Formats: sequence, structure tokens, C-alpha cells
Amino acid sequence: MSDIARAVFVHAHPDDESLWTGGLIAAHVARGGDADLITATWAPGTSRHRELLDAARELGLPRTPITLGYADSMVPESAPESRSILDVPFDEQVGVLVEHIRRLRPDVVVTYDAYGIYGHPDHIHVNRVVCAAADAAPLVHYRPDTGDPWQVKSLYFATIPVSVVSLLRPYLPDERHLPIIGTPDDEIDVRIELQDQVGAKIRAIVCHQTEMKRSASMRSFSSLPNEPQRQFLGSESYLRRDLVKGGADLAPPL
Repeated sequence: MSDIARAVFVHAHPDDESLWTGGLIAAHVARGGDADLITATWAPGTSRHRELLDAARELGLPRTPITLGYADSMVPESAPESRSILDVPFDEQVGVLVEHIRRLRPDVVVTYDAYGIYGHPDHIHVNRVVCAAADAAPLVHYRPDTGDPWQVKSLYFATIPVSVVSLLRPYLPDERHLPIIGTPDDEIDVRIELQDQVGAKIRAIVCHQTEMKRSASMRSFSSLPNEPQRQFLGSESYLRRDLVKGGADLAPPL
């Protein structure tokens, strides 16, 4: 059994896993770490779910992503038979995620920062569900029907340093389309250099052709000049919150 921390990545939409955490996923798996991906929206059988499966393979994930099957709050056809992720009762969603945490038994859970990186309501909602589920999963009396209690050791929150936002700003759509504010550089807990994983990350991003065609922001990211593209794709930054003393290291030292 590997002594590398076991990880679960939780995202709102297909493409988020690749764009915001793809380098870390690829690096973690390449180091011999085990990982699973949970995606909250887009039902199996939809176009973006098929693209998600392709992207997961490019990143080296060992198992098929888990799909919760809620509808994207802005795209009802993403899950025609299901409610919007923002309309499902919060406690119900926490219970669902607790069940997955107790079954998968991760040391680390990775999601977005509290602003959802750029303010997307689905991202913000997933951050809140992850935090609540990680707190509830070790409680003996919380939903015993969802499995044995499990203590997550650390949460990692994907974010973007202010310095990188400043570098990207001239090349991105106006802030109404992508209102990234960024986290002050001196507040970043973990910054991972991922040059060896850039190829896998780009291949995974390109798998999401539906979003590449639809999103002005995705097209802007893909057409960045070499230096800002290297800065954006070649490193990832995270805030870290330990839930037990010492927590769990997910990434190699800087």
C-alpha cells in the first residue's frame, strides 16, 4: 500500500478538474498516489460527461469519475431529470458526499476556494458542501446509514495568486465574464510547479470540446501567449486547512 496521501477531488462541472487541478491530479497519480474524482453536475450519457471520462483518462485517474448527477445551475439540460445543484437541499447533498467520503476514505479532499476561484455560484456551493461533509464524516452519530465514520486529514482549496491574475488580466475577457480576484501571494499555502504535467493537463482540457466552443474564457486561456500560459498552466496554488494535527501532505515540497 502506498504511503502517499489518498486524495478525492470534488468539482462542480466537467472541465473544472482539468483546468484548476489537472496538474495536481496528474502529478499525484504519477507519484503513485491514489485518487478519485467526484463531479457534481452533468448526467451520464450527456456530451460533457463523455468528455469528462476522456479527460480523466488523460490525467491518469485509475477509476471512472463519480457523477452526482445534479443539473448545472445555468444549463438545465445537463441533467434533464434532476434538480439544479443549487435547488437540492443542502443537508441532502452533505449526506451524499459524506457517504462517498466514508466509502473512499481519503486523507485529503481537494476543491475550490470559498469564492469558487472566480465567483461561480456552483463552485461556491460545492466548496460549502465539501467543508460541511468533511466536518460531518467523522461524527459517529451523523447518518450512520452512510457508513463508518472517517476523518479527512486536510482540505486543499484551489485558488489563483494575485500575481498570476495580474499577469493574465490583459489577455482575458472583461471581469463580467471572468471576475477572478485572486488570493494574495503571501497567503498561498502550497504552490506546485507542474512543468512535467503540463502536457497531460492540456490534453485533458482539450477533451472538453463543448466548453471550449461555448466559453469565451476557455478560448482565452487556450490562446494565451507562451509566458502567461506557462505561468497559468505550469503551476497550481492551493490554500490548505488541516482537520487534524499535522494534516496530510499531498504535493511534493516546493
